[in-house]
Amino acid sequence: MISSILSLFSGRHYKKFVRKCLPVAARINEIEKEYQGLSDEALRTKTTEFRERVKNGETLEKLLPEAFAAVKNAARRMCGKELVVSGQPLRWDMVHYDVQLIGGMALHERKIAEMATGEGKTLVATLPLYLNALSGRNCHCVTVNDYLAKRDSEWMGYVYQFLGLTVGCIQQQQPPDLRRAA
Repeated sequence: MISSILSLFSGRHYKKFVRKCLPVAARINEIEKEYQGLSDEALRTKTTEFRERVKNGETLEKLLPEAFAAVKNAARRMCGKELVVSGQPLRWDMVHYDVQLIGGMALHERKIAEMATGEGKTLVATLPLYLNALSGRNCHCVTVNDYLAKRDSEWMGYVYQFLGLTVGCIQQQQPPDLRRAA
C-alpha cells in the first residue's frame, strides 16, 4: 500500500525540473541563432564579456542562456572539422540538442543527470564547465579512468579553446608539478 502511494510521487521532481528548463532551452536556442551571425572572433570575445559581467556581479544563473548558447554555437562552428583525439583522426559532428542543454542545466544546479551510452554526456559537460569557468575559478570534470580523462580533455578541449579557455588533464601517475599545472 505504502509503495503504491510513494510511486505516485516518483518522477515528479524530474518532470518539474524539465518543465522549468524548457523555456530556458528555447531561449538558449534563440540566442544561439543570433550568435550564428557573429564572426569567430566576435564569438570568442563573448568569453571576455561574460567574465567581465561576472566580475561586475552578474550571477552565473542569469548568464546561463548566453553562455550555453556560446558553447552550442562553438560546437556548431566546429562541425565538419577534422580533429585529432588520442592520436586518432575524428570528424566533429556534434551540436547540443535540447535534452543536452537540460542536462547541462541539471549539472550546473548540482543535480544528477542520468544519460544512456551515446546520448552525449561528454558534450553535456561542456556547458556547465564553460559557464562555471567564467567565474575565474578552476573547473573540474571527473571521469572514471585516465583514458577517458585524456580523451575527453582533448576532444572537448577544442570547444573550450575555441572560446578562449585553457584545458588541462590530470593523470594518475603524473608528477606533482604537472598535476598542479593541469
